[in-house]
Amino acid sequence: MGHLLTGLAVLVLLALNTLVLIGPLMLLALLKLLPIPRLRRLCSSGVAWFAETWAQIDKAIFALLIPTVWDIRGAEQLRRDTSYLVISNHQSWVDIPALIEAFNRKAPFFKFFLKQELIWVPFLGLAFWALDYPFMKRYSKAFLEHNPHMKGKDLEITRHACEKFRDIPVSVVNYLEGTRFTQAKHDQQQSPYRHLLKPKAGGVAFVLATLGEQLDAILDVTVVYPGKRVPGFWELISGQVPRVIVDIRSLPLEPSLWQGDYQNDEQFRQRMQEWVSALWQDKDRRIGELGGQG
Repeated sequence: MGHLLTGLAVLVLLALNTLVLIGPLMLLALLKLLPIPRLRRLCSSGVAWFAETWAQIDKAIFALLIPTVWDIRGAEQLRRDTSYLVISNHQSWVDIPALIEAFNRKAPFFKFFLKQELIWVPFLGLAFWALDYPFMKRYSKAFLEHNPHMKGKDLEITRHACEKFRDIPVSVVNYLEGTRFTQAKHDQQQSPYRHLLKPKAGGVAFVLATLGEQLDAILDVTVVYPGKRVPGFWELISGQVPRVIVDIRSLPLEPSLWQGDYQNDEQFRQRMQEWVSALWQDKDRRIGELGGQG
């Protein structure tokens, strides 16, 4: 009964927080539709402020009502006046609150790559658009076989989306696995990693190609839930997640990572894939080590 009451209380407070702040955020989002560049920039700043405030209040709700210990490592290096590429593993909806705990108001508000279908979700789609979240359309292998002219289109969309971030501090979050980890997906892929799905190098290569000179660092983020299994969002808000580890490591940002043509240069593409593979091997090992820290 205790977990049920805690979960319901947190859920109500999260909903109230959202309802109070969604109104002014939506107003600014609608004003962004006007073709006035200065107004759009001001509205973008206002939308980001409301989003950060919403996230900060959510953090306060969690701190007040749930016992979860957020073990954040490496956040002391973060700055709000620069740009980062954040590379993280992805296991659960709890990953999002974990990133909020680690990054909100310590680094620029993060931008996720979202599925294109989410733009049609009432209110949320408009909010995501107002926050300049890049919307991606992924094509299946079967579709590309019948429509070869669409090959590489998703990566071009990535490049175009990142153009918006050239002149502002930003934290671009890239989940290289492309989806949440499950054992079924792991087995289907025959992934060579114990705790991770196979990574995709194309998206990160295009982010680096577009923003490389602007980025201060690549942040390798590893989210771990010590214990036997990965928790869901209800388990978090009902107080059943004792500890979450968020390990942040800064990686050297060498020009060789963005000075190349991923689509057309086979050697550069292979070099990027090898870099991602080495990164994923180290992350897989680290997840095993951190997972044993109960």
